[in-house]
Order: sequence, then C-alpha cells, then structure tokens
Amino acid sequence: MSSTATTNNSLLLAARVLLAIMFITSGFQKLIDPSGTAGMITGAGIPAAALLAYVAGLFELVAGLAVLTGFQTKIAAILLALFCLFTAFVFHNGAINIPGFTPEANGLLTVFNGLIFWKNVSLAGGFLALAAAGAGAYSIDARRGSVAINA
Repeated sequence: MSSTATTNNSLLLAARVLLAIMFITSGFQKLIDPSGTAGMITGAGIPAAALLAYVAGLFELVAGLAVLTGFQTKIAAILLALFCLFTAFVFHNGAINIPGFTPEANGLLTVFNGLIFWKNVSLAGGFLALAAAGAGAYSIDARRGSVAINA
C-alpha cells in the first residue's frame, strides 16, 4: 500500500470515528432515558413518541457502531445522512417559543436550534462523502472484501 493510500485510509478511519461517536453516545443515552427525545417527538406532533424515542436510540447506536467499525459503511452512512436531514427539518427548523420563557430566552434557544439545524445538514454531507469514499482499508468491509481499497 502506498503512503498516499495509507494516509487516505487513516483519514477515512478518523472520519468514521469522528462521525460515529456522537451517534453511539446519543443512541445509548436515548435508550437509557428516552424522555427528552420523546418530548421532542411529541412536540412535533408525531404519535407513539416513547416507542419512536427507543427506535431512534437503537438506530443511532447500531448505525453509529456500523460506521465506527466500517461494517456495511455505505448503507449506514446513507441512512445516517437521511436521519440527519429528517431531524434537521422536523425538529430543528424554526423558531422556539416556550410559554413562560422570556423573549430573550426563546431567542437564544432559536439561535441554538438554528445551529443544530446546520450541524445536522453538515453531518449529512459528511456521511454522504463517507458513503461515496467507502470505509477504507481499516474496516470490517475491507476485511470481508466488500470494498475496493485504494492502493
């Protein structure tokens, strides 16, 4: 393997770790305490909030682990990109107006919500780039021979 390929594969590994860690920890937290996520789901008017909070947590944990280990990376990355876009547009798109909060507090929450919206859109871009590039040599996909490795 050339030094360029080694560098590229190392960068793909770093990308997978950095993209996956948030979803692994977030998914685990949702499975331990789904109440915050269930509240957001309820607030968006989506039924079966408690069940969907657990489903979201399990999805984030499993998909995050798949990206981390480089297992079925392209599929997991595309699914996580779609998940990021869905959550951006459904849960983080628009102003926050919590009754009883001051206009300043709601304004600050709206700013944070906008940042989370763009963070999710950016993560979707990262996952799509990972789907296009593949997991690299340091992955389960490479060990199974299911990806081409740049030499």
